Amino acid sequence: MSDYVRNLWYLAAWDHEVPESGMLSRTLLDEKWLIARLSDGTYAMLADRCPHRFVPLRKGRLEDDVIHCPYHGLGFDRSGACVHNPFPAPPPAHVRARTMPIVHCHRGLWFWPGDPDRADPALIPDFAFVDRDGMQRSRLVIQGHYELVTDNLMDLTHAEFLHVTSFGVNGSIFSGRQSVVADESGAIWNNWDMEAVTPPMWAAPMLGEGDRVDQWLHMRWHAPAAMALTVGLARTGSDRADMVVPQMINPHIITPETTTSSHYFYDHEATPEAEALARQVFVEEDEPMIEAAQDALGNQNFWEARPAILETDAGAIRARRRLMQLRRTEGAMRRDRDDEIL
Repeated sequence: MSDYVRNLWYLAAWDHEVPESGMLSRTLLDEKWLIARLSDGTYAMLADRCPHRFVPLRKGRLEDDVIHCPYHGLGFDRSGACVHNPFPAPPPAHVRARTMPIVHCHRGLWFWPGDPDRADPALIPDFAFVDRDGMQRSRLVIQGHYELVTDNLMDLTHAEFLHVTSFGVNGSIFSGRQSVVADESGAIWNNWDMEAVTPPMWAAPMLGEGDRVDQWLHMRWHAPAAMALTVGLARTGSDRADMVVPQMINPHIITPETTTSSHYFYDHEATPEAEALARQVFVEEDEPMIEAAQDALGNQNFWEARPAILETDAGAIRARRRLMQLRRTEGAMRRDRDDEIL
């Protein structure tokens, strides 16, 4: 379960999490990394460990775009090169801090843990909708493997059970139609479309007595775990034109912290009510179930546990199989490279 796909973009942080001319330390894919915001507005990402005596660089300081180690004063630039030696000798050319490509895109900081030569920013999934006014971008850590979090998001039928008082859809999924499709961007879509159904409780005050609605929940997944959820609600018979509320789209982007914990990046309207609702859905309802599943699995591989597979799991299973294919491809590439070296 710890065999991460490396040649993909992962979200490290929202941009506001790194202070101006400051640094942020975060555990990502089982390792500590340090993200520094530089004077030109770009970012650098270095291993949060000095290559000299291994102390955390986060305990040092960022000055003139150079990160200075607090232990012996060595300074490292954005490339990881040692460019400052406080002692009467040139900076040691053989001393380098590990780095990773990092790109600022869609209000987020995306990193590429694989082959740097393949780190094409055009491969970052389209989350342009995140850059909008009136929204608050947030993060939480869930004590569960990132694919368990993906399972939860790629099977929205659990909304009928866990989210009855929050995101509940009032039984409409039971009469809905599911479709799982892929597109040219590499995305897998898990779509639920419900027609002429009873409106959810939160929408009832905006409708007349007995009114029916068409409702849709469409979740888009890009490897490794970058998802976007579109929710729509329109009056039945309007061909989805007479919207009860504007269509909503929100990011649900998961990045492994460790093999058993995950960063969950999301957004919501910048109001106390929306913040409280998001906390109810994610922290009080989803998180306990994901953590219970992780606790039950322990270190056992998901497939070795022989999970029962339902028809409604189609989206989640497609995502898991895509990751399996990517792991096999990367494994074959590593073996070929090792053979060439030998």
